[in-house]
Amino acid sequence: MTLKAGVIGLGNMGGGMAATLAGKGFDVSGFDLSPAALAQAESKGVKPVADRTQLIQSVDILILSLPKAEHVESVCLGAGGINEGGRKGLIVVDTTTSTPEMSRKVAAELAKNGIAFIDAPVSGGPKGAATGTMSMVIGAEDADLARAMPVLEGMSGTRVHVGQCGAGNVAKIANNMLAACHLISTAEAVAMAARAGVDPEKLLQGLNAGSGRSGATQVMFPTWVLNKAYDSGFTMGLMRKDVGLASDLADSLDMDLPLSRVVAQLWQASSETLADNEDFCAIVQRTDGKLYGHGE
Repeated sequence: MTLKAGVIGLGNMGGGMAATLAGKGFDVSGFDLSPAALAQAESKGVKPVADRTQLIQSVDILILSLPKAEHVESVCLGAGGINEGGRKGLIVVDTTTSTPEMSRKVAAELAKNGIAFIDAPVSGGPKGAATGTMSMVIGAEDADLARAMPVLEGMSGTRVHVGQCGAGNVAKIANNMLAACHLISTAEAVAMAARAGVDPEKLLQGLNAGSGRSGATQVMFPTWVLNKAYDSGFTMGLMRKDVGLASDLADSLDMDLPLSRVVAQLWQASSETLADNEDFCAIVQRTDGKLYGHGE
């Protein structure tokens, strides 16, 4: 049986996922509050649906790409949402970076109506979504994951099943905490070396051949920082949200994580000079404004 897929949230990530699936021959429909997003998706082979309830009722697998946990709760459990309109056997795949608590809450409620819920937050940015190369960390029951796998394989390059529902968001929160830390620590290391006379691009070559390499040195700095492009498609506001999720998770576990606490403070303080809609890589400008482009 060919699965009919639906996507709720056709922004930078959801729109790319929907277009990728459509390009691979999947029957894909999409909903978004933005007429422009619907039109953009339609131009790439996605069937636009103006009524969310209609979409929920017409698909076998429903992919969510939403800003925050509260949006997931509203779409899943709110009036006119999935819990009311979804039919038994529907699979919901939530790619939002949400909270493990929300994933488990939603999964428990949907299960009462025979609807499966998988938390599968993604990494790779808009480019990864548009090319089907993004990675997923997945929290799911084995049987639910097996049913969803054809669609997940069509929209991602790497999938890691890390545990039951909620585990995907735990893993993604840990990943984003590291990314937030690496970006700042790399900015400091590069600024120090530059002040000491080492060319930043040459330094990156050395770092990436050694044990200090990371996503910041291998992707963020060469792609968006050193060229001062700052156009990753991921915003300061979203990263601040993710860092806050990490802090909340640590607090809920009664853990004192000194380095993570300092990193979180640096990201929150950055709102003094960097608006939520600016690129998340712009955080480096607070380390060295001249080197990284701020104030020039």
